[in-house]
Amino acid sequence: MLLNKARLLTPGPTPLPEQVRLALAKDAVHHREHAFSDLLLKVEEQLKVLFGTSEPVLPLASSGTGAMTAAVDSLFAPGDKVIVINAGKFGERWSMIARARGLQVVELCYEWGLAANPEDIEACLEENRDARGLFVQLSETSTGVLHPVKDIAAKLKNTGVMLIVDGISGVGICPCPMDEWGIDCLVTGSQKGLMLPPGLAFIALSERAWKAAEKNRGSFYFNLPKERANLAKGQTNFTTPVNLIQGLDAAMDLLLGEGLDTLYRKQWALTCMVRTGALALDLPLFAPTHYAWGVTSIMLPAGVDGDKLLKVAADECGIVFAGGQDHYKGRMVRFGHMGWVDWADALAGLHALAHGLRASGGFSASRDYLETALSAYHRALDVEPGRVIPDVRS
Repeated sequence: MLLNKARLLTPGPTPLPEQVRLALAKDAVHHREHAFSDLLLKVEEQLKVLFGTSEPVLPLASSGTGAMTAAVDSLFAPGDKVIVINAGKFGERWSMIARARGLQVVELCYEWGLAANPEDIEACLEENRDARGLFVQLSETSTGVLHPVKDIAAKLKNTGVMLIVDGISGVGICPCPMDEWGIDCLVTGSQKGLMLPPGLAFIALSERAWKAAEKNRGSFYFNLPKERANLAKGQTNFTTPVNLIQGLDAAMDLLLGEGLDTLYRKQWALTCMVRTGALALDLPLFAPTHYAWGVTSIMLPAGVDGDKLLKVAADECGIVFAGGQDHYKGRMVRFGHMGWVDWADALAGLHALAHGLRASGGFSASRDYLETALSAYHRALDVEPGRVIPDVRS
């Protein structure tokens, strides 16, 4: 392992580009001076492009869960009824945050691995006409499922129900144009598609959501109207993690440098590559149809020690994966391919997966799976992102 390059292939945190690491190492500037204000206003305009919105995108000094909490506390008052799509660990988190706020929570639950059905949502809205909001993940990080947020938004149009989307493992990885789709609140974190260390979160509101936020005011710390007023001056409400903003500046230049289409095309090709490689190893994919673009959840055969596989991959190949959560602990590998990850990293990850399988009670794989996966990658680059490529397994 000492001679192997360490690769972080988890669904966050993700690897940091050299340009970002160098920016993080710069001397800090004072967060109330013009030099910082100019920098913050520059990245603000870039964040609007990434989010697909004309509204402000507020940086918050917190984890992604902080932005989720800010959304709940700012948009709703105790006693309000909301609907939560619960199809994984982070759908559960929406419910927990909403209940902590004192909201009435109606859960629309799905088995882990399945995506929300917009027709079910339409029926739930009919039964709960007094609901004021609906919460959903864009990408459910615990399962590798991509919820059909665009179709869900269409069901909410003209209902008066606000749509709040957790894009923590989706923004910067797959399309989610906030204004075009009709999303009222979109949040994300720094440590996944944005290629930064943990510590920053981002939140954007629609015009309708801003009216609710101005009424509710959130909490003392997560006061979004105050954050918006400060952002207009190139400031934040409280002390800013200056070095993370400097790193964000470098990351945004990389993400937007060749355009969003190029970014999404690369992420889609990596998704096709990893999924094809796993299937070539005869491993079942946990999310068979609606799957995330940044993390692939792979089920392990009976008799394979999942914890040992993860340890072997890390110790002997330098590859760090994530395991399953809750009742899938030891039974699943979550293979991250978001942010600063390329085809060579994904190939190394597939090799480590096969090596870990052999060492932990699995089968002995041929090398054809690597060629098959790489073929899928190149074919996916030539199609519209999101379009399923033909099965290229041998």
